[in-house]
Amino acid sequence: MSLFISTAYAADGAAQQPSMFANLGMIVVFVAIFYFLIWRPQSKRAKEHRTLIQSLGVGSEVVFAGGLMGRITKIEGDFAVVELNRGNEVKIQRASVVSVLPEGTLNSL
Repeated sequence: MSLFISTAYAADGAAQQPSMFANLGMIVVFVAIFYFLIWRPQSKRAKEHRTLIQSLGVGSEVVFAGGLMGRITKIEGDFAVVELNRGNEVKIQRASVVSVLPEGTLNSL
């Protein structure tokens, strides 16, 4: 039986509790994993999206959350008017813009 249980535990029958520092160390490790794998990458993506939204201007070609593409014709505060094709405009929230396309992309499609 000493193959699976050390002889000290088998003879004594009472297991020792882990120290407070070991428990505290585990909490620190979990917090570090949470920070580097979840919180930090998400905050970087949010910061990049904020800079993208602030850089929008009239004439920018954008893709927004619904998957539609168009050219911005007017910016009205938190909203933008996007021309999908000639004579067809929609008003969207600026926050719904997913990406900005290179100039001339809509003409090549």
